[in-house]
Amino acid sequence: QYGIVLDAGSSHTAVFIYKWPADKENDTGVVSEHSMCDVEGPGISSYSSNPPAAGRSLVHCLNQALRDVPKEKHAGTPLYLGATAGMRLLNIANLQASDAVLSAVAATLKSYPFDFRGAKILSGEEEGVFGWVTANYLLENFIKRGWLGEWIQPQKKTLGAMDFGGASTQITFETRDTIEDPRNEVMLKLYGQAYKVYTHSFLCYGRDQVLKRLLSKLLQAEHYQPTVHYPCWPTGYDKSLSLSSVYNSPCTEKEKPSLALNTTVTVVGTGNGSLCALHVSKLFDFTTCSFSRCSFDGIFQPEVSGNFIAFSAFFYTVDFIQTVMGRPVHLPNDLKDAAKTICATSWSELLQKAPKLEKRLTDYCAVSMFVYLLTTKGYNFDNHSFPNIAFQKKAGETSIGWALGYMLNLTNMIPAEKPSSHKSMLYNYWVILILLFVVTTLTSLGTAVCLLRRSKSSTI
Repeated sequence: QYGIVLDAGSSHTAVFIYKWPADKENDTGVVSEHSMCDVEGPGISSYSSNPPAAGRSLVHCLNQALRDVPKEKHAGTPLYLGATAGMRLLNIANLQASDAVLSAVAATLKSYPFDFRGAKILSGEEEGVFGWVTANYLLENFIKRGWLGEWIQPQKKTLGAMDFGGASTQITFETRDTIEDPRNEVMLKLYGQAYKVYTHSFLCYGRDQVLKRLLSKLLQAEHYQPTVHYPCWPTGYDKSLSLSSVYNSPCTEKEKPSLALNTTVTVVGTGNGSLCALHVSKLFDFTTCSFSRCSFDGIFQPEVSGNFIAFSAFFYTVDFIQTVMGRPVHLPNDLKDAAKTICATSWSELLQKAPKLEKRLTDYCAVSMFVYLLTTKGYNFDNHSFPNIAFQKKAGETSIGWALGYMLNLTNMIPAEKPSSHKSMLYNYWVILILLFVVTTLTSLGTAVCLLRRSKSSTI
């Protein structure tokens, strides 16, 4: 069977096609990623002034899905679209435009022969929990197949999940601690096992929105001078920006100046890691907390415990540090030092190291510094707990993100109760087969002994 999920993120849309059971026994659970397609162009929330174009943008990848799913399976293949923080922000800014975009993409999806089951905007908490479900499902922490074909609960601890998208970031993990804010508590029952999960989604703390907010703070501090110096960009890089490109988001709207938004400002990179860290730290509020403990912005968070998996932009940032900059990341200070090294590297040197990444190269200084401050000062990972974070993009051949968990939930593929009947049926078949084998072997041996005796007596 097949299932299709469109992950309509803030910066782009990805189409995932899942297949089950897997082609071959692998380490990625029963459902595996059959194929995926990246939609060209920006996320659907960018089409607020032209909603029909949002629907048209999906056509290329939907046509690929027509080819990837066998024709006879089209009608029975569920198709879902889940939109995340980009659409949550559009919903805040312009509800009418948000509805129009969702209607336009739904009309396109309905025109395909799949079983379309709706387009919706996920809450931040849903995004966090479904990402956690995906990671633990793929790593077989909930349940796995035994060698007899039966379901086994492996008694493994679950992994925490950290997602870092374009407009929001999520942290989700199982905890035994009291969750002091009920808005952060989710109780799940999966395969007969109860899980108490802490989750929080920070809107405006995704990669793209962090970069807008940083520029806004800088422009504010420099009083919107025609030329401003920016420590988070490399030396040798400068760019003219219109104020509208910085203040076109609900995340920066409150800081909008009284100047005309078509005003342009020249931003000049100065590549200073320490100053950049100072700017980035101002994005967080570490002072307000009405609970026994907080992460930041007054949000309760229990102590992080166990292993974590960090994906999306977490993975891409650390992968850049390790592969392009050639720096290992084992401890918080490794991340901090690597961020400072990126900040101190000139634009021409960065281009030489990674010419294919030119579009995003200027931002690795700020984003690396942000990941360092978010994980350490924000989430409170230290020298003891930081090494428990695995920065990964996939588990086996399947991408980690909320999409698979979302589909598993909507298709009821993770039952609340333990799947015991299937197990006992399969187990009984094996017992019968083994007994038949034993009886057949004993009968054959008995017959062989009798024949041997007869041949001996006839020889005498």
